[in-house]
Amino acid sequence: MTKPVGEIRKELQAAAEERLPAFITAYSGDSREGVRKLVTQAECRLEKLEAEKIRIYNLQEYERAYADCGWICGIDEVGRGPLAGPVVAGAVILPKDCGILYINDSKKLTEKKREELYDVILEQAVAVGIGMASPARIDEINILQATYEAMREAIQKLPVRPDILLNDAVTIPGVSIRQVPIIKGDAKSISIGAASIVAKVTRDRMMVEYDKEMPEYGFASNKGYGAAAHIEALKKYGASPIHRASFIKNFV
Repeated sequence: MTKPVGEIRKELQAAAEERLPAFITAYSGDSREGVRKLVTQAECRLEKLEAEKIRIYNLQEYERAYADCGWICGIDEVGRGPLAGPVVAGAVILPKDCGILYINDSKKLTEKKREELYDVILEQAVAVGIGMASPARIDEINILQATYEAMREAIQKLPVRPDILLNDAVTIPGVSIRQVPIIKGDAKSISIGAASIVAKVTRDRMMVEYDKEMPEYGFASNKGYGAAAHIEALKKYGASPIHRASFIKNFV
C-alpha cells in the first residue's frame, strides 16, 4: 500500500538530521509530485547540514592548532556596554572531539538557538565556569578591570584546570595560564563561541529576573542596554539598584 503524502510529510518533519539520507533513499523513487518536493526539501536540509559541519570544522582551527597543549578553554564576556546589570564572563572547556553544531558568536544567534545550545554545551562540556562583576564593582574599578575580574573568576570556577586559554581579543592580567588573544574570537573559535553563549544566556536570564522586580525599566527586553525607552525610564524614575552610576551620568 502506497504511503499517503501527508504521512510522508510528517515523517520528514519529525526526522532527525542523521535520518535524512535514509529518508531520501526511501522516497527518491516515488514519482508523485508532492513526494518529489519532500525529497528535495530533505536534500536541501542535508546540504545545509553538511555545510554546517564544514563551518564547525573551520571553527575548530585554533583548537586543532593548540591540541597538543592539553585542555583548551575558551573565554568570553557579555555586558560591557549596558547601563545596568553585571558584566558576565564564561569559560568553557569542550571535549577534544566536540561535535556540537551551530555554535557561533552569541550575537549572531537567535535567543531560541542560544537557549538550546546553552543546554547542549552544559551537558557536553568538560568544564564550564561563570564569573561576574556587579554594577557597584564596575563603578569602583571601571568596566575593563571589572571584565578582567569576571574572567578570572570564571577560570577559577572551572572544575578542570585549563592548560591554555583562547580569549576573545584580550589578554587577562593576573593569570598564569598561557593565553592566546583572538580578535573576533567568538566567531573564529568554537571554544570562545561556546563561552559567549554561556555568558550571554546567563546574563540575559538575570536581566529577565531583574525585570520582575523593576518592570518600569524594561530589562527583560533591553537587557540593560541604552534603548530609548530605557533612557526615558531612567529620566522618569531615576536609577535602580543595578544601574551603573558611572554609565548614566548623562541621563540622571
